Amino acid sequence: MQRKKCGLKYPKMYEDKEDSVFNCYQRAHQNTLESYPAFIALLLSSGLGYPLTASTFGMIWVVGRVFYSLGYYSGDPRKRMRGMWHMAGLLGLLATTCVFGCRLALSL
Repeated sequence: MQRKKCGLKYPKMYEDKEDSVFNCYQRAHQNTLESYPAFIALLLSSGLGYPLTASTFGMIWVVGRVFYSLGYYSGDPRKRMRGMWHMAGLLGLLATTCVFGCRLALSL
């Protein structure tokens, strides 16, 4: 509302050219920021019950994100798939969080 009142335009996050290398870097960064809150929440909650397992899945996610980003930077969509196994880390954290939650619920 204030932005409109003051005549300020929204910031440009991407370059206009479709094949821009900058856009590849920016999209990889944005994609990481989108999944980071879920990763942190799952890492902390599963780490309460299974700290070693959570740290292992956390490292899988981090290393996978690095490979995913490096592939994204190349501009070739097929190279992004090299790091898609970061999802295995996230799913592992989700599973351990669910197991820990069930264990807590059943102990009450």
